[in-house]
Parts: sequence; structure tokens; C-alpha cells
Amino acid sequence: MQAAPLPTALGLGRLIAAGEADPVALAEEALERAAGAPARHVFIALTPERARDEAAASGRRHADGRPLGPLDGVPMAWKDLFDVRGTPTTAGSATRRDAPPAAADAPAVANLAAAGMVCIGKTNLTELAYSGLGLNPHFGTPRNPYGGAVDRIPGGSSSGSAVAVAAGVVPCAIGTDTSGSVRVPAAFCGLAGFKPTSARVDRRGVVALAPTLDSIGPLAHVVADVVALDAALRGLEPRVPAPPPPQALELVVPHSVLVDDVAVSVGARFRAAVEALAAAGARVERRPVGALDRALELRDAHGTIVAAEAWREHADLVGGPRADALDPRVLTRIRDGRGVVGRDYDALLAERSPLQRRLADELGSALAILPTVRHTAPELEPLERDAELFAHVNMTTLRATMAGSYLDMPGVSLPIGFDDDGLPVGLLVCGATGEDDRVLATALAAEAALA
Repeated sequence: MQAAPLPTALGLGRLIAAGEADPVALAEEALERAAGAPARHVFIALTPERARDEAAASGRRHADGRPLGPLDGVPMAWKDLFDVRGTPTTAGSATRRDAPPAAADAPAVANLAAAGMVCIGKTNLTELAYSGLGLNPHFGTPRNPYGGAVDRIPGGSSSGSAVAVAAGVVPCAIGTDTSGSVRVPAAFCGLAGFKPTSARVDRRGVVALAPTLDSIGPLAHVVADVVALDAALRGLEPRVPAPPPPQALELVVPHSVLVDDVAVSVGARFRAAVEALAAAGARVERRPVGALDRALELRDAHGTIVAAEAWREHADLVGGPRADALDPRVLTRIRDGRGVVGRDYDALLAERSPLQRRLADELGSALAILPTVRHTAPELEPLERDAELFAHVNMTTLRATMAGSYLDMPGVSLPIGFDDDGLPVGLLVCGATGEDDRVLATALAAEAALA
């Protein structure tokens, strides 16, 4: 079902600036694609009136020679966790179908509007953003565009945002990432996706899952778009610096199950990418990164911060009369979080800051690279049918990204090719907390070297 990709967001912006593309026509085309069969279950709501108004305003600015920047007039979409003025924020939940329309845009939404971007609509997601697989029984599950004749999952929870880009509806979309919810669908759908340090982008006006870990990040076809969108989300000029030369890259491949215990095809693609980076001049070293190993040990011993905080955020809902309206898989996960609240949660928080400092010391001037997910996108039907299989695959899928989230590691997932079934494989470039700009710059350089 994959469509020919649109030009990149920045590329489309250049066409608009040159008078070779019209924002109004682009918005109409995106709205038409969003309502078409390839985008089935991708959008929860379209915003045609807003899109037409924003596109028309962009056209006038360009005609007057005063565009707002390189993304002015470019269509995009928002995960339906964000408040978008005049639309309900459903969080993918049947319990929020009757939520009142948002009175104002979330700050992140307002920032992209101020950059001139055109909101096409709000995308589907795992209910309450609580799964890495992307299934949603209420609004349907978006199909992975690379699945061919087999229905495969898109990854989650930012499922609709990933498929909206991968299927060619819009050139970019915004998601959230708590345990992998941008990085996983980016890997499964052959995209670039960025999870920043959690406090980098203003999270007001966004339905929370685990406030300690929640972050806001973009999905796009190329890293340059991700860099520009990250800046715009923060209200900054969406500029893209020149990437450093490959010879300036210092990369660590951790001695870890996160690298070694992966599907054969994923391991092969990852090794080929590492070899290509080294051949281009990057300094690549394989050595232990104990902070990552300890993060995995803590998860096994105490559970996760997201489990405890999801319970805290949604305890009233799962204990109330509307609990039966929730996806049973999500309901089970939230209720299981009760067992993490208390000593386990306290232990996880107590070790977090020291481990973050240890990670920074262990990496030094280097960044880590590893497979984003240990496998490619699984088939949908067995996961819909078998709750135990769903739970197992979900935790396996999130293994690497969940460890990174616990340590608040900014990370970019890059596409690095396909497995034997033609399914995308992702490579994760990640660093210590606050190293966002260096992670983005390294991802730019790695993308260029791997191309």
C-alpha cells in the first residue's frame, strides 16, 4: 500500500518558496489522500477548515514575499494526544470520544502554526499511548505500508503519524515518545524519528502517560526534516546545520543483548551499516556500556517508571464505570502498574540520576549506536488474537528504546535497509541526557554516509 513518497518537508518548502508549488493545492491533495483507502485508520479527525485557512494565509505570505520560514505552507499532522483548537483530544480512547473541543492549541501546536505549517488532521494511536505495537480496536489499526499482502503492525504508539508519512499523506508528522513511541514506528515504517530529552519540547496541552518520561518528537523521511521540526517545535528558527564529516564521528556499539540478541536479518543490516560508517571514516568501537545493562536489570527487578506513572495518571479511569470501554490489553497494563507503585518505583527513581551520570561518563565524547528494535514489523492478526503474545511482543519490541527512555537518552532512529521480506530495519543513534544537538548532527552525518 506504500505510496510514492512526497518531497521532504524542507524540499516541499523550497518548491513553495520558488513558486513551483501552491500551499492551497498541497493542502487539498493531502486532505484527499488522508480520506483515501491507503490512509484507512490513519486519522482520527481531519481539520479541513483549518488546513484551508492556514494554506491560504501561507499563499498570501509567499505572494507578498514574507514567508515565515522554510516550512511555511508545508502540510503535516498531529498525534491525537495534542490539543488542537476546536477538536476533541481523544488519545485514541473510546472513553474520550465525547471530550469537549480543545479551547486552544498546545504550545507545540502553536509553534508549528507560527512557523507557517498547515495542520491536515489528528492521527491515530495506541489507546492512551500505552503500547509499542500500534493496535487500536476503537479507531482501527493503521496498516504498515511495507506489509504488502500481509497486514503488519505500524509500531506505536505514534502509529497514525508514522503511517501518514510512510504512506505519502504528509511529508512529516508529530508524535510522542515515552518508551519508544516515535523510534519504534519510525523503524518499522522506514522513517527517521527523533525522541528528544524529555524536557526539550513543551509538553503542556498533551495528554500525559508518564510525565517523567514523556517527550515530543517528529517523524519524517529524512533527518534534515527532523532537525528543522525539532527547532520549530521549540519556537526556534527551523535551521539545519551542515553535518560533521564522518571522520569526526565517535560511535560506540555496546556489548549488550540490545545488539547481540536480535533477529538474524536485523543483525545483518546493522553490521552492514556499522561497517559502512567505519569505511566512511567514523571511529567505531565495541565495548561495554554498563549503564544500559543496569537499566535492563532494573526493569527486570522493579518494572518500569511508565507502568507506575500510567497507573497514577489513569487510576480513576480504570477504577471507574468506563473501564470496560478500554482496550483490554491497555486496561491490563495500566492495572499491572499498581504493583510497581511504592518501593519499586522509588528504587527506579533513586537509581536513575546516578545512572544517567554513569552513562555520560562511559560514553565520553562518543554516541551509542544499536538496532532500534530487535525484529521487523510482525503480522497484525496473531497479535489481535492472542493477548499473551501481544504482551510478549510488546515488551520485546520496546526493549532497547525503553532502556534509553529510562536514562532519558535522546535518540534518532534511521532507516538502514530491509530484511528478506522487504520490511524496514532501523538503527538508533543515541546519547546522554541533553546531547540532543550532537545526536541530531551525528544522525545527519550517518544518514549521508549510509546513503
